[in-house]
Amino acid sequence: MEESTSLTDKQRYDFKKALEEIKDLKGRGTELISVYVPPDKQISDVAAYLRGEFSQSSNIKSKSTRKNVTGAIESIMARLKYFRKPPDNGVIFFVGEVADKGDSTKMVQYVLEPPEPISTFIYRCDSSFFVEPLWEILAEKRSYGLIVVDRSEATIGLLRGKRVQTVKNFPSLVPSKHGKGGQSAQRFERLIEIAAHDFFVKVANVSTEAFLDEGDLKGILVGGPGPTKDFFVDNNFLHHELQKKVIDTFDTGYTDEYGLRELVEKAQDKLQDMDLMREKKFIQRLLQEIRKPDGGLSAYGEEEVRTALELGAVDTLLLSEGLRKDRVVVDCPNCGWKGRLTIDKRRNEVNCPECDSEVEEKEVIDIIDDFFEEADKMGSHVELISEDSEEGEMLMKAFGGIAAILRFKLGS
Repeated sequence: MEESTSLTDKQRYDFKKALEEIKDLKGRGTELISVYVPPDKQISDVAAYLRGEFSQSSNIKSKSTRKNVTGAIESIMARLKYFRKPPDNGVIFFVGEVADKGDSTKMVQYVLEPPEPISTFIYRCDSSFFVEPLWEILAEKRSYGLIVVDRSEATIGLLRGKRVQTVKNFPSLVPSKHGKGGQSAQRFERLIEIAAHDFFVKVANVSTEAFLDEGDLKGILVGGPGPTKDFFVDNNFLHHELQKKVIDTFDTGYTDEYGLRELVEKAQDKLQDMDLMREKKFIQRLLQEIRKPDGGLSAYGEEEVRTALELGAVDTLLLSEGLRKDRVVVDCPNCGWKGRLTIDKRRNEVNCPECDSEVEEKEVIDIIDDFFEEADKMGSHVELISEDSEEGEMLMKAFGGIAAILRFKLGS
């Protein structure tokens, strides 16, 4: 089960990485072509449409733009011949001449199979590639509603994928209990209960606004100190559709934004299928090992983890999705140094680690793809950890985005 989840994570990572590259590409004019082919579209119909666009492009006044547009269309039509029918989720082409160094341009060609089906055929010719609809595919759709409440305040939030999102926090304005006896005290108690009722109605209304139109809401978790949370649930303040989605109530010490995170922690057993829970489990295990006097079954940092992988010691490799680095092969003509380097993707040049002269990159592979290949050779499991969670932020800041839980201690 974990393997299939990792494959999905890897597919989404590759798709996101490609989109990040594509979105920043610009053409000299309106000459970058984007074609979305849904799975139910006939390849012959797409080819016929492109032939029509090819004919229309002959009317473009600019000679260079006309040449680039017709060249891009021809390239897509040539690639279409390799498809008898679209893949199960469809296929997307991004082809065109993009600005390069100085005044030069270069042809780029991307053929992407999205991780989810696309529904509409799109042809777009513009100065940039049309990627906007694809970010929606990457957005996490599965979610849980979060409510933490007591008689003094409430906070409404959403757990979407790996992120806890606060929707609204507000005080109750319910007066505290009256200390004196007599009829005035009884009237005051009634006023307190009316105010509390109105507050619970407000909590329910805010919850309705936040949750009712949430497309894939799997359930609602309710937390708070004392019996108030149970009173709120048991007295059916929530909209009847939301009431049916309440999973359980949980004791939390807080009802502010921290209370939402505390609620998610307390509900771990109910949320085992959520990505966030899986990430917490692995990072907590890593920290438990690191805290041991001898470092336990842990490794972190690129160099140490690579060594552990080569020795077959890695059980689970933890990689941050925020890693933006390449693994490159270099051969320095100046001093003769040969080897592999890890380089920032935003590099302007690559320098030899021995003589510092600029060198040419012979092979380039994304660092996450490289680690996946090495882990596959050794039968190690890989977990991609999101940047959006606290655990993901810790992995990136404290360990450089690379860590591992080991099968056996290094050197043992």
